[in-house]
Amino acid sequence: MGRSILVLGAGMVGTATALELQARGLDVTLVDRRGPGQETSFGNAGVIQREAVEPYAFPRDPRFLLRTLLGVGAQVHWHARGLWQMAGPLLRYFQNSHPVVYARVTHAYSQLIAGAIDDHAPWIEAAGAQDLVERKGFRFVYRTPREFEQALARAQDLERALGIRHAALDSQALANAEPALRQALPGALHWLDPWSVKDPGSLVQRYAALFVQRGGQIQSADAQSLRQTGQGWAVRTPDGLVQARQAVVALGPWSDHLLRQLGYRYPLFIKRGYHQHFQAPKTLNQPMLDAEKGYVLAPMAQGLRMTTGAEFAPLDAPPTPVQLKKAQGSAREIVNLGEPLQTPPWLGARPCTADMLPVIGAAPKHTGLWFNFGHGHQGFTLGPVTGRLLASLISGEPTGVDTRPYAPTRFA
Repeated sequence: MGRSILVLGAGMVGTATALELQARGLDVTLVDRRGPGQETSFGNAGVIQREAVEPYAFPRDPRFLLRTLLGVGAQVHWHARGLWQMAGPLLRYFQNSHPVVYARVTHAYSQLIAGAIDDHAPWIEAAGAQDLVERKGFRFVYRTPREFEQALARAQDLERALGIRHAALDSQALANAEPALRQALPGALHWLDPWSVKDPGSLVQRYAALFVQRGGQIQSADAQSLRQTGQGWAVRTPDGLVQARQAVVALGPWSDHLLRQLGYRYPLFIKRGYHQHFQAPKTLNQPMLDAEKGYVLAPMAQGLRMTTGAEFAPLDAPPTPVQLKKAQGSAREIVNLGEPLQTPPWLGARPCTADMLPVIGAAPKHTGLWFNFGHGHQGFTLGPVTGRLLASLISGEPTGVDTRPYAPTRFA
């Protein structure tokens, strides 16, 4: 049992972590109550966002905050109970979004994003998942010349500072690039480096199949049953205890509940999101963010997927797909969505930290316990990167980047 390890959570983060640990010779068991890629990793926009070097900061524009408070617009929705429960972490989120602090956060965050494509690429090839992936980039469209000009200036700054490649499209170039658009828009930014995936859940499942093919085990169990034992760590399955010397918590939005049982109080909160598929008569050529309305349209195997912005609500709150209705109205102004598929809207939860950085490293209070959670909007993008970093820490290998900004001890 000396080289054995449990990885709790079979989303993109947990599955990629399991692969990285397995590649280093550990005996890995991947644990989830559902199959791989069936929760948050299933329902995102399917973009490996190499351009996303800046995490989502707490908005500081008073006009935007007032509109959000009044329920205007589709970018943000909130539940009163959620805001009350999250008050402490949200206050720290606001403080960490101050420009001086945010600059340091962005530097640490950009170090992770820099490896997004390079860390996914070998797993995509090894898993035989090239058929799921497009390498066409990610397009942000703008409805007003002022917003387009400001975004273009910012993109130029990012390319100079961090090498994030982009192309600017004027109104005619955008119309030529996306014939599905039904009205002229001032312009768009085409981020050239991102890759898109036409079925995000299937990509996680391909990674998991590779893990099993290479000798890994997947166990169906409630990860919340994790307990420390004399030999290490154990979870309870329908067939009894599964034990290992070490364990990794990679449970995304469910990490907080388990951590509290173990005596940890981290400033974590949830941003929920929705998606719905449409039978668009003419689909888009690549994923598109309507930057001023706050939703994404992404061509998927199931149809044209619409994903929403952030809903601040408890994890167990009933669905309130207000943003989907608003986003649908905005989207129909520029694209013929067609009819929605008969499948009901999907709801997922993004696991966020107050400083916008994931938690990666050794648990401060327990021997043999490791953390890899809190990826916010970018778990699908960052799973292989942070899986590699954590596997390197566990194995005592060089990480190649300074991991102190992500350390679990930083919230002490």
